[in-house]
Amino acid sequence: MNAPLVDPFARPISYLRVSVTDRCDFRCVYCMAENMTFLPKAELLTLEELDRLCSAFVRLGVQKLRITGGEPLVRRGILTFFEAMSRHLESGALQELTLTTNGSQLARFATDLAAAGVRRVNVSLDTLDEKKFAAVTRWGRLAQVLGGIEAARAAGLRIKINTVALKGFNEDELFDLVAWCAAEDFDLTFIEVMPMGDLGGEDRLGQYWPLKDLRARLATRYTLTDTPERSGGPARYVRLAETGQKIGFITPLTHNFCESCNRVRLTCTGELYMCLGQEDMADLRAPLRESADDALVERAIRAAIARKPKGHDFDYSRQRVDGQVSRHMSHTGG
Repeated sequence: MNAPLVDPFARPISYLRVSVTDRCDFRCVYCMAENMTFLPKAELLTLEELDRLCSAFVRLGVQKLRITGGEPLVRRGILTFFEAMSRHLESGALQELTLTTNGSQLARFATDLAAAGVRRVNVSLDTLDEKKFAAVTRWGRLAQVLGGIEAARAAGLRIKINTVALKGFNEDELFDLVAWCAAEDFDLTFIEVMPMGDLGGEDRLGQYWPLKDLRARLATRYTLTDTPERSGGPARYVRLAETGQKIGFITPLTHNFCESCNRVRLTCTGELYMCLGQEDMADLRAPLRESADDALVERAIRAAIARKPKGHDFDYSRQRVDGQVSRHMSHTGG
């Protein structure tokens, strides 16, 4: 039972992404429908149950824990969960505790997150234009997010901006986003939009901006050099010679990253998805609640990892949304 988690393709599983809530204070057009039906609160794992599950994964060799949502910071009492997870940082079993956020609540939580051992945050931000930001998030306010980012920096957190590449939406801001991140010393990663969930008529294919095209546009102004750096996630990085900054590309469609996948995703209801782009999942809530002893849940985790597939099937090349999965991104976790 002490053997580390290794999937059928000899990939060690060292990275767990945990959605602590499916709720969010935004309604981003590529993530949620505007009128969402959220899970009943009774179906969600309690913070204590999330602690048990995450701690089991840490015992089994997970070294990086990323907290996601929905928007993780809207979960009531979430700071107590971060504080509880900090014990694994102090013991050395966990190397990194971090989160992905829309930034709306960072002004409230940044200082306490830093005190709990969080050293960096990923902030989702697709535009620097106030009106466009309101349109893409439906409910968000850009000033609130920028204020949260400033609070995070003041608390000593390293900031990475995650930008979803959206055709016809932020193509014209490419160089502005790069220049802003360079000036502010923020890392920047571009992400291809993924075919997940029924978004009530959103044109997923029309939103799709291949990152090979984005990269080619960057190369008209900057000298790009590939770097071997890996952050534990799916991004591939380049260095811009003119600014010295690092730019990441997450390309689940034009160039998938499955061969090096070291991660699984746990939902707020205890479902473990071994692959973001597949429907197969394992229920960890039942064994967790069946016994106060963790032996059952550890066996369930190992059985799930033994089913981890070689890769996903996202594909836009046929001019239709192939490989689409039915759940929203907010269900699985960002």
